[in-house]
Amino acid sequence: MRALQFISRLLVGFVFIFSGFVKAVDPMGSTFKFSDYFVAFGMDSFKEIAFPLAILLSTVEFVVGLALFFNARKAFTSWMALLFMLFFTPLTLVLAITNPVTDCGCFGDALVLSNWETFGKNLIILGLTLIVFFGRKKDTKTYPVWEQNLLIGFATVFTVWISVYSYHHLPIIDFRPYHIGANISDGMIIPEGAPADEYRSLFKYEKGGVVKEFDETNYPWQDTTWKFVDSEQTLLKEGYTPPIHDFSISNHMEGDITSQVLSDERYSFLLVSKELSKIDESALSKIKDLAMYALENDIPLIGLTASAQSEMNEFKNDNELPFDFYNTDEIQLKTIVRSNPGLLLLHKGTILGKWHFNDFPKADELKGNLAAYSITKHQKLNIKLVFISITSTLLLLICLFILLSSGKARVKNRLQL
Repeated sequence: MRALQFISRLLVGFVFIFSGFVKAVDPMGSTFKFSDYFVAFGMDSFKEIAFPLAILLSTVEFVVGLALFFNARKAFTSWMALLFMLFFTPLTLVLAITNPVTDCGCFGDALVLSNWETFGKNLIILGLTLIVFFGRKKDTKTYPVWEQNLLIGFATVFTVWISVYSYHHLPIIDFRPYHIGANISDGMIIPEGAPADEYRSLFKYEKGGVVKEFDETNYPWQDTTWKFVDSEQTLLKEGYTPPIHDFSISNHMEGDITSQVLSDERYSFLLVSKELSKIDESALSKIKDLAMYALENDIPLIGLTASAQSEMNEFKNDNELPFDFYNTDEIQLKTIVRSNPGLLLLHKGTILGKWHFNDFPKADELKGNLAAYSITKHQKLNIKLVFISITSTLLLLICLFILLSSGKARVKNRLQL
């Protein structure tokens, strides 16, 4: 029984750690998901607190998970984990039945689960959590409160720092299909032989004042005495969905130019803004500088937005911008870059660079080879990630060293007594 409790604690702790971490590295993704939930349940006014809730949720999950994993604050973390699962398990059942959103977002974009898969996962985790909860008093091994608080304090600071950094720049780990190095055209391809959506079609026909329903096998298409009324399709089984879908670039003047942009052999910039009216004003001067650089160096630059055509024209004229804006699906824009505005560098449809408006490249930085510049910036980001990983690991090892040293000292004292 003790082995079962030990394994259950580690598994629950790991799931909470993973769930909290993938949310922390992409706080805007969690914010969008909270907003989707609020809209789906008619709670639009709560969208204002979506961002702080995203930070709070990722922090609580990571802290509770790490504490469970290392058996710190057993009573508190066991209660927290149980309350957490008692809330989210029935909630995910409601989501699975009503299906207001297609995926719960419990693991961010790192691991996308359907609502029913999420409910099944939560049932398993709830069972393991109950084992941990009812066995919390049986495990008498512990260590001083200050050491437990040290571990929890480290976890809290680490998670909040990761979230804040990712918010002011971009997610330090990009799990989305529009990551650097991805080819947008390739991401939209449906492989040959991939399963297609399966539908059931119903046809309504009327005869003598009576309306009857038929399917594809028996509808009276040759009997002229029946009059067609209506038809409907029901999705029976969802087929293969490519990683990138619903992506297009168009406006009312030129129509759809998606293939033209993605096949362009020149380097090109895409300025992404899901809502032009909510664009960060501190980015306007950077946009103008970038636009002038692109114009002087004959580099294509276009804007992608979900705003109306009138807003595009107004924004372009008010800021005297020498490039045009095109419409793209808002969900795709929010997925492409977690910044308003954000910037992409493309070459033949491949994403070579991606920037938050706080990190927009300056004109003098772009004077050399754009691919080399982008690779250098990406390498610097990787160095940052390595530094963060090493620093976090060292701090965690220090915490563990203190805990283990203290534990050995207590064992030695007991033996002497």
